[in-house]
Amino acid sequence: MKRRFTCALFALILAAVCALPFFAPRARAEALDEILDYSITVSVNDDATLDMLYHIDWKVLDSDSEGPLSWVRVGIPNGHYNKIEARSSTIKKIAYTSSDGHYVRIDLDREYYEGEVASFDFALEQDYMYEMNRLTEGETVYDFTPGWFDDIEVDNLTIRWNCDKVLSISPSALIRDGYYTWSTPLGEGDTYSVSVTYPNDAFSFNFEKSEVTRQEREGGGGYNGGGDSEISDGAALVGLGVLIGIGYLVYRIFKSVITRAFNAAANFGASSTKKKITREKIVYYPTCQGCGAVRPEGKDTCEYCGRSFIQSKETVTEEQVPDELKKKETDGTYRWGSAPNTYIRIHTVPIVVSSPARTTRSSSWFSGGSSGSSHSSCAHSSCACASSCACACACACAGGGRAGCSNKDFYNTGLKLKQLEMKKKTK
Repeated sequence: MKRRFTCALFALILAAVCALPFFAPRARAEALDEILDYSITVSVNDDATLDMLYHIDWKVLDSDSEGPLSWVRVGIPNGHYNKIEARSSTIKKIAYTSSDGHYVRIDLDREYYEGEVASFDFALEQDYMYEMNRLTEGETVYDFTPGWFDDIEVDNLTIRWNCDKVLSISPSALIRDGYYTWSTPLGEGDTYSVSVTYPNDAFSFNFEKSEVTRQEREGGGGYNGGGDSEISDGAALVGLGVLIGIGYLVYRIFKSVITRAFNAAANFGASSTKKKITREKIVYYPTCQGCGAVRPEGKDTCEYCGRSFIQSKETVTEEQVPDELKKKETDGTYRWGSAPNTYIRIHTVPIVVSSPARTTRSSSWFSGGSSGSSHSSCAHSSCACASSCACACACACAGGGRAGCSNKDFYNTGLKLKQLEMKKKTK
């Protein structure tokens, strides 16, 4: 009897220790970095793959706390890539890595210190990015959500998407030099998504690839392929994973009791999903202002000269639309009552919402679902693919063990990478 009591007491103490990191308040650290410019230029190839050119200006704000910036990881949408190429001399080495997600690892040409800016460019040919007939029969949709950062502000995010053969876009964008252009700043943890629709015959879309994309977007599994895979510190990660797994299992056992009691006392909210609905009122020119061609039904751009048929576009609220359209929540373009050449375009995006008190750098990994925090081991950035697999996230792990590296001991195990390596050598 005494032995059983001792075992039960030990299990309870272990559970409390494992759960403590989830409920202990975390002091907000000063920002290590700032992204001055983050731009992605996209064009669709004949085979429906995407040519994506990335440019990032990464400024170091603090090189004392975690050391100078010497390499970064930039997330790519998935593992179905065809090629990755460095396009600037500031990149010493570039390679795909799938150790805890889909990334491009970039070794910089040198170490960058406080006040310096690391500017680099790389090109990516990305596949499995579209879904056929998802919203409307006969139309194919690309969804893309560039990476966001929990602890880094992005002064300017720019997405440029080639206008050729595009049927519709969301949200609205400016047209500059033949590209739809979206620009916005991103605060810490902010996200931005775009959607581009084509007719099914615009490019060589493949139904099998579309189905794989749909399954991955809905959480049906990932893919690792398309090039050399870099697996760093594999043995250390395995050992660390075992320790985390044990703590995770114990945490799950006591979660229902501990979490409910603690949430009731601290007024913590649970994660939930809601819809974000964007409504745009669009007025079209009946004929092309460039060549005079009559606008075909459902077309945004002239097939002869490429000029836009859109006369005006504005975001409206549900109260402003005609009564018969007030309750529509399905993506699509609908006529605006009897007004000539006037339509409403509706775009719906599911958003995972959690109480601010529960939003920590590691919360989504242990909850087992998608949220505003990352599923990777990098505490420096975040990426959630709740609405689209066409999502990328970025992670900076500079020399000296910047946040997110194993040296940082992100999971509070007290076990260092060097200890694992020493243990391996003594065996």
